[in-house]
Amino acid sequence: MNCKKLAGEKAVEFIKDGMIIGLGTGSTVYYTTVKLSEKVKEGLNIKAVSTSSSTTQLAKQLGISVIPFEKVDYIDLTIDGADEVDGSLNGIKGGGGALLYEKLVATASNKVIWVIDENKRVKYLGKFPLPIEVVPFAYHQIFNKLKILKLNPVIRKSHDNKYITDGQHYIIDN
Repeated sequence: MNCKKLAGEKAVEFIKDGMIIGLGTGSTVYYTTVKLSEKVKEGLNIKAVSTSSSTTQLAKQLGISVIPFEKVDYIDLTIDGADEVDGSLNGIKGGGGALLYEKLVATASNKVIWVIDENKRVKYLGKFPLPIEVVPFAYHQIFNKLKILKLNPVIRKSHDNKYITDGQHYIIDN
């Protein structure tokens, strides 16, 4: 069986009836969302807060009730992916571009589960670029400060344009 699928589906076992859950973004969480939709069809009663427009669209298509983040005071459990995780469970997130929303939802959560496959485990963080979501107003100054610190900032692109997050921000990968 596909390890991403196995990890994504396993996380659904932690979801209980009546929970408000956070649904993250990415290829592994895709499998979580699909499996969760099966449980919802079987009668599981949950509400979900989504971290991205793509997850929102998928969840709604699959019959999962998605509510706006501003309508909840807390989230029982968030399930999200990570780009890399070390042995101390430190991680880097944001490769998919939902960085800020993922962190905001995680902060409001009583518990967070990162679903990853073995390819995301690393001895030391840094194999994957560290993404920084920045407001367009200040991206140039932040980019220059990273260069002054002798880092290697790169503005993330999409089709030769600056990548725009769901929050209408840019991402600097470093």
